Amino acid sequence: MKFSCTRSELQSAVSIAAKAASAKSPIPALEGILIETTMNGVKLTGYDLKKGIYTCIDANVTEHGSVVLGARIFGDIVRSLPEGTVTVRTENNNVFINCENSDFSIIGTDAADYPELPSIDAQTGVKIPQKLMGDIIRQTIFAVSDSEARPVYTGELFEIGEGMLTVVAVDGYRLALRREPVEGVEGEYSFIVPGNALADLEKLCAATDDALIIHLGSKHISFTIGETVLISRRLEGDFLNYKKTVPTSFRVEVRADRFFLQRTVERVSLIIDDKIKNPVRCIFGENEIRVVCATGLGKAEDACIVEGDGGNLEIGFNNRYLLDALKVAPAEEICVCLNTGASPCVITPADGEQNFLYMILPVRLKAE
Repeated sequence: MKFSCTRSELQSAVSIAAKAASAKSPIPALEGILIETTMNGVKLTGYDLKKGIYTCIDANVTEHGSVVLGARIFGDIVRSLPEGTVTVRTENNNVFINCENSDFSIIGTDAADYPELPSIDAQTGVKIPQKLMGDIIRQTIFAVSDSEARPVYTGELFEIGEGMLTVVAVDGYRLALRREPVEGVEGEYSFIVPGNALADLEKLCAATDDALIIHLGSKHISFTIGETVLISRRLEGDFLNYKKTVPTSFRVEVRADRFFLQRTVERVSLIIDDKIKNPVRCIFGENEIRVVCATGLGKAEDACIVEGDGGNLEIGFNNRYLLDALKVAPAEEICVCLNTGASPCVITPADGEQNFLYMILPVRLKAE
């Protein structure tokens, strides 16, 4: 195998493929990147048996072949090279890398030892703008569970139907939902994508309206972004019936400026650290939310002006859970909805749109 390409293109491709390479695996080849020449260039693949990413770049190929190189060492070498044309060639499994005055010789692995990526038996594709998909993931992924006790909640539920995409994440303490219209979709689809695959997908999405294409298979799902494809296994199991879980009527509804409320909670949270995790106490009064917290470090109190009367309803929250929702909510004005100090808090757009919803369970408060 022998090919030449620009260092910047190669570095970008190696960085993308390395996202799916295994950090440590009983199959040594999975800790590497599979490099294959194609008719039009070079294909680089990373795969950890759960998630795979491959991407293609233009290159001048003079000898066809394939080899597996360690993702870490290959990535470090390419990043260190000067700007210019990089030439990669192999002799058996010895790999020679040259750029300007820099020369490296490293040992690769036979490509025959690299497992094949799963094929997607899908007939139709769903197109979504990359920027929109990136925003949806960023605004929901914080609520994905990191506990393997309920593996289905380590992913996000995707529902596509009737011209609408709904994405839901839940971890037992909070729920995040984003909903956006999609065009040209026939039929209804429902699937669960692992959170770690979505975290990589968000990084791959550009801030453009260029299409991302979803292909759904029986056990796997693929996301195509230009010359890059991410393939992930689907999670199986019964996801939370969020339509029956989220309250639909409320005794208290106040309208708040999202950023001002966020800054109020952040200031009060300054006396909370990893060792001291006392909840923030929110008192919903007339046209204000008073936020109080007392820890071993001291006491903090602040207030945020709102529209509405909460009747002095008092409720406690894990400050991080509340802030996670406030930081990503895609609206300047939000509606904070409550029933009692022991029931969930629901945050929705103040303009009545249904494009997002965050639900946070309260924390039991001790008497002051």
